Amino acid sequence: MYIVWNPSPVIFNIGGFPVRWYAICWIIGIVLGYLVMRQLFKEQKMKEELLTSLFFYIFFGVLIGARLGQCFFYEPNYFFSSVHHVIEIVLPIQFLDNGGWQYTGYQGLASHGGVIGILVAIWLFCRKTKVSGWVVLDNMGVCAGITACFIRLGNLMNSEIIGKVTDVPWAFIFEKVDNNPRHPGQLYEAIAYLCIFLLIFFIYKKRGPQSIGHGFYVGLCLTLVFTFRFLIEYTKEVQESFEIGLPLDMGQVLSIPLVAFGIYCLLRKKKQNG
Repeated sequence: MYIVWNPSPVIFNIGGFPVRWYAICWIIGIVLGYLVMRQLFKEQKMKEELLTSLFFYIFFGVLIGARLGQCFFYEPNYFFSSVHHVIEIVLPIQFLDNGGWQYTGYQGLASHGGVIGILVAIWLFCRKTKVSGWVVLDNMGVCAGITACFIRLGNLMNSEIIGKVTDVPWAFIFEKVDNNPRHPGQLYEAIAYLCIFLLIFFIYKKRGPQSIGHGFYVGLCLTLVFTFRFLIEYTKEVQESFEIGLPLDMGQVLSIPLVAFGIYCLLRKKKQNG
């Protein structure tokens, strides 16, 4: 009754370079987020050239932040153990023991680092354009869930971030890992983030463009997403050996300040209304 899961992470090759499901899911998520953001900007009568500029800030912010987050938070012992591994932080390659190298793509990207990268990118964007940071943050809060959903689907296609062994009837057997039925934690998150996106988008549609810019939407997004992330970690296997025996894993530790910031944004909005 369990679901046997063993898809190839590579869809096809172009000129010897593999095109991976993980990369495609990231692209789909970013494009959908962009389309939603474009609709929000249109409804709020904001200049389209601002959206183009913001897109590039956020694209590079999330990519750089997610990559550095993986290297600093989860695998510092690997990436800072040699010059070759430091180079692998920047370039999408892996050096081989025989002296050669192979193209791998950026296989390690941490969501918490991506959020930090987005916040830094938004700060830089607002500093340059003089657009209100709360307006940009709220718009991100509306559309971020759909991007997060597809990123987790990419993890599912890679058979990574697997769950603990379980006997629930919807368990997945990740054959690339072992033959044990496990919680499909990636799918849990993808479904949750899609539901959070639909909920926040529905609230925005009910309240209208005038409700943007007070911090409510970014606060609700961060609070819901990272509270769920904190709880879902209890169904996952630890990702790195240093997490074994710790009361909280790295994903939970990094979720706490983001939930706190989300609550601050919600309380800030409530105080303004009061």
